[in-house]
Amino acid sequence: MDVSIDAITNNIQLALAPVFLLTAVATLINAISGRLARTVDRMRSIHTAIYVGSVKDEKTLLNMRKEAEEAKTRGRLCTAAIFFDVLSGVFISLTVLELFFFQAGAVRSLQTSYVIWTFVLGLISFMTSLSIVLAEVVYAYRSAGWNISRHY
Repeated sequence: MDVSIDAITNNIQLALAPVFLLTAVATLINAISGRLARTVDRMRSIHTAIYVGSVKDEKTLLNMRKEAEEAKTRGRLCTAAIFFDVLSGVFISLTVLELFFFQAGAVRSLQTSYVIWTFVLGLISFMTSLSIVLAEVVYAYRSAGWNISRHY
């Protein structure tokens, strides 16, 4: 095991390179969480208006129920995106640990397939999360009800 300062610095640099991807993962989790929070708040306000009985018009009630169902779908999409984003973070974190321990010599049998698979699975999970976020944004736009007059 090489303990020179150059070797240690090189090991740290190699292990920390995927950490930049973790920054993107955390940023995406933050953005999705904000979308999820707004969706949940909207669903709660719709349910409150429906169950308090402040809306009497049947057409408006139908539109509100439809919007509540759409918010439920959006919430599910956001939750799935967060799941895959967190999974991506776990895989990328495992990659960082593997690179650090393998490069530091703590593990003698360098299994490059572990590093490759955790990194690839991390990227696939991240891309899945991005795809779900895109689907949620498109669904939110399409379900906005641009032609519905709202009186509530």
